[in-house]
This record gives sequence, C-alpha cells and structure tokens, in this order.
Amino acid sequence: MAATQRIVIENCSIATVDANDTEYATGHLVVAGNRIESLGAGRAPEGLENVVRRIDATGHLVTPGLVNTHHHFYQWITRGLATDHNLFNWLVALYPTWARIDEPMVRAAAQGSLAMMARGGVTAALDHHYVFPKGSGDLSGAIIGAAREMGVRFTLARGSMDRSEKDGGLPPDFAVETLDGALAATEATVREHHDASFDAMTQVAVAPCSPFSVSTELMREGAESARRLGVRLHTHGSETVEEEQFCKELFGMGPTDYFESTGWLGEDVWMAHCVHMNDSDIAAFARTKTGVAHCPSSNARLAAGIARVPDMLAAGVPVGLGVDGTASNESGELHTELRNALLINRLGAHREAALNARQALRLGTYGGAQVLGRAQEIGSLEAGKLADLVLWKLDTLAHASIADPVTALVFGAAAPVTASFVNGEQIVENSRLLHVDEDAIARSTRDEAQRLARIAAQA
Repeated sequence: MAATQRIVIENCSIATVDANDTEYATGHLVVAGNRIESLGAGRAPEGLENVVRRIDATGHLVTPGLVNTHHHFYQWITRGLATDHNLFNWLVALYPTWARIDEPMVRAAAQGSLAMMARGGVTAALDHHYVFPKGSGDLSGAIIGAAREMGVRFTLARGSMDRSEKDGGLPPDFAVETLDGALAATEATVREHHDASFDAMTQVAVAPCSPFSVSTELMREGAESARRLGVRLHTHGSETVEEEQFCKELFGMGPTDYFESTGWLGEDVWMAHCVHMNDSDIAAFARTKTGVAHCPSSNARLAAGIARVPDMLAAGVPVGLGVDGTASNESGELHTELRNALLINRLGAHREAALNARQALRLGTYGGAQVLGRAQEIGSLEAGKLADLVLWKLDTLAHASIADPVTALVFGAAAPVTASFVNGEQIVENSRLLHVDEDAIARSTRDEAQRLARIAAQA
C-alpha cells in the first residue's frame, strides 16, 4: 500500500472559519491525501514523511474553498439579455429562448459557469437545472460530466416544472415535464449519480423549480421522494412581491405557509433568495432549520429587494451564498458575492451593523456547507476535513495597504487565486484552470450562444 503523500503550505495568513473563527497571522497547513492533517501557527512540524510539495505562501491568505449554493448553469449562454426587467418580465422574455436548449448547449454553458467560479475560488458548486425540453438529450449527464472534468465538488439540484402556459405558468408547454415524468426522471438521476460518501464529488438534490412553475402535487410528492431516497430538497422561495401575491391568490396563503403545507420546511431543505420574509417566516425557517441561498447580485439585478440576512442569522437560520444564473448575474463569480452581500445588506435596516467581513466570509464557506448538508466535510479548515482550500494573493497593489487579510479579501478588489485545491488536488494555478482549456470553453460557449439565438429567432 502506497504511503500517504503530503503537501505543506507555510508562511501564510489563515482564516479557518471554524466555530471559534480561529485565525493565524502566520501559519501552516498540512494536507495528507485528500484530508487536512494539521494546521496552526508558525512553521509546519519537522520530520513529516512523504512530503511531495512545499508551498511558500508568503503574502497569501488561506481560506476554505468557497461554496456556491444556487446557480443555473444553462443561463451562461443567454447573458446580457433583458437587462432592465423585473423577475416575472425577465422570465417571460427569456423562457421562449431557454425552451430551445439542448445537450451540447447545456454542456458548454456548464463548462463556462463552472470555469468562472472555479478560477475565482469556488471548490464546491451547485447547479439548479429545471428546463428539460422534449428531445433535448441527457442534460443532467452533460452537467455532471462538465463538473467532473473541472475537478470541482458538485451538487446537481435536479429541477423540474409541470406548470406551463396552458396551466397559468410561464414556460412554453413543450418545455415542461409531466408530474409522473418529472418524478421518475428525478429519482433515476438520484439513483445513477448521487454519492452519499464523506468525500463525495457528486451529489444530487430534488429541486422542483418554484411555486409558480410546478403543481402542488409535484412539490408534495417531490419532498416525499427526496426523503425516501435520502437526499436534500431545494427550490426558489419568497423571491419577489409578485410571488407572494401569486401564492396568496392560488393557494390562499403566503409562500412559507405553502411550503410547510407541502412538506418543504426542514433541516434537509434550502431555498434560494428568500427576499420577502416577515418575522413569522424567519421564525419558521429557524424552528425547522430550513436553509437559505442568499444571491445579492441577482436580487439587485432583478430589483427583487434586500433579503433580511442579519435577521436570519440572528434567528439561527443557515445561510449560504449563491451566484444565481448568469442571465441575472452576468459576472458568474462567487467571490464578488462576499463583498456584495456585505455592502447590499448595509443598505437595509441594520445599516453598518448588518454584516462584517468575517460574517461575509462565513456565508461563502461554512454557511454554504451547512446549506448543502456538508458542514462535517467542508466549509472550514480543520484537521480531518476534506482538503478544499484556496490561496488568495494579497500582496499586490490591489490589497497591499490593507493590514487585515480578511478585510482585504472581502472589502477589497477581487483577489487573485494563486492556487485552489479540491480533495487535495490542485485545480487552479495563478487564476488559470489546470484541467480544462479556458480559451476553448470561451469559444464553445460563444458558438452555442449564437446557435441558440438563431434557433430561438426562427421559432
């Protein structure tokens, strides 16, 4: 049996994001195989065996890898459209185009979305994919394959829609599934791809799209299916005022009460956005430990509002960060969401006390791991956890005069990623991806975006 190989990282600042927010001004970290073996102040211990690499990380901050909790990869090939619309008008404008996606388009879009996140410090990504036009191919397999090639830890939230235009929904009729078809396809995806092991690289969640695009039966039966299969549940919730009005008109109750009535509150559930939550809603989420994916840039882009993140955190609601689809957050980056979450929440009721730099970093790391149900494995730098970590370069002009490294990372310009590791394997070096050709991905996504535009124009 081969001896475990070690990587030693030294001379760096470390923000562990553990329960005590332990930090080291100058410290070390030892990776053994795919686990963090040890970390602490000063130099690494002498006499370590099988050290295959030593990294002098002078001028760097080491943090846990960023965890993205909400995204729609396919939207990479419809960026820059409907830029002055609110959510419902944006959906109406784009669904006719999205309804024409196929497997090559989805694969290229997944590669683009994953590449942009990974080169900016994301080590665990999620895609909520819910558009499955008839005859479009193996879309779930294409997305999972792209993540595997990139080397990113990945969760596919296998979405679905069964409420089309004929039922009062927004998607075209041919772009939705039947109730039975959606349930069967989702279960098949879980059985084929979900890995429940500690160091799993691919997991699957059950994820009907939203209250206004799926039937009550799909919500209820989807929750039952997820719990029978032992996987998590994800959907959109309380994103806009219009959604709240829709739920009251159609179901006779607000979104949170509707979710509870269909089995969609619980510690195995997380919702995207949750912008329009009253005190009762937040209390229900806290009581049930239902998680939230906070997407500040997308919420601003679509004029949805400011989520009450400080109140959620104070109540004990698990909160992580999400890029959201790149048709509503064209940058496609999560590390910029650390800054945007802090700044946008300071425009709310709590003003300068809303969030600080370390709370923002926790949202993007440990908070995201909590939301995905993986806080025992990732999200903080602790001995025994998986070696998902990032080296941020903070000694350039952009950050050199900011003394505190966490403040520099969150408040400052987007920091370069010198190295990013997933499962102990390096996937980024000097802000470039190691396992895929970024330039080829750029060409592919451009070509597929143009092909989709042509098909949509001819429809």
